[in-house]
Amino acid sequence: MARNKQRDRATAVGPVVETVDGGLAELIPDRERPRGWTLLIDGAPQSHVDLDDPAHLSFEYQRRLGHIVDLAAPPNRPLQAVHLGGGAFTLARYVAATRPRSTQQIVELDGSLVQLVRRELPLDSGARIRVRSTDARAGLGKVQDGWADLVVADVFSGARTPAHLTSTEFLAEVRRVLRPGGFYAANLADGPPLAHLRGQIATAAAVFPELALTADPTVLRGRRFGNAVLLASDVPLPVAELTRRVASDPHAGRVEHGRALTDFTGGATPVTDASAKPSPVPPAAVFR
Repeated sequence: MARNKQRDRATAVGPVVETVDGGLAELIPDRERPRGWTLLIDGAPQSHVDLDDPAHLSFEYQRRLGHIVDLAAPPNRPLQAVHLGGGAFTLARYVAATRPRSTQQIVELDGSLVQLVRRELPLDSGARIRVRSTDARAGLGKVQDGWADLVVADVFSGARTPAHLTSTEFLAEVRRVLRPGGFYAANLADGPPLAHLRGQIATAAAVFPELALTADPTVLRGRRFGNAVLLASDVPLPVAELTRRVASDPHAGRVEHGRALTDFTGGATPVTDASAKPSPVPPAAVFR
């Protein structure tokens, strides 16, 4: 009975709709979680947050990023993390909940979105999270060498990753910011013929010696548009444990690494600033 009352209360709240720099932002209440919200920008789902349970990750790709957070260091050890792209601060909240005393920086260009999220979905007052409203690459450039245990790139403008965040020069900045043994994780979106995804793997391979890619098998086979999460480091990756966790997700994924991942690139060449393009436009049907 109490759960039903909470659900009714959440439904009665209704959505919050506001124009931000990047378009029309909507915060839609979750019918199943009393303080759960989904953020959409121009109709494209961006983030899901449960203020009562920030360790809950609803979106498939965010669960996979959560696995990477879990494997970035021994359990409960605080991390120093940089999040490029803020959304509703979902992953920063997850890090704060699962690794208390972590120090985090969020870089989000859309200042109006930051204000909306801070007002409607406030961060825990004890979380050590700093939010900068600036371009992701410019913000990364202000982070000191070797500061981060983890850098996460989840940046979309109009549902596309900006071109200047897809190049070897950008990834060289990421590697500069990471401490030895640190992890870089990126949310990538592509569909058939997967030219963008293959190019991003080749680009990361030009900067980092160790790579792994996780996604839904249908995305990897080029049958539909979707998200893939790239993991890169200068040390061997916990591929076996990542594979186990991804396989046990509600929507089981696959992990590619080593020779299989090299073969997957199909001879794609690294992207530079001079040749960089935004990620492809998602088909309209993706968000229906």
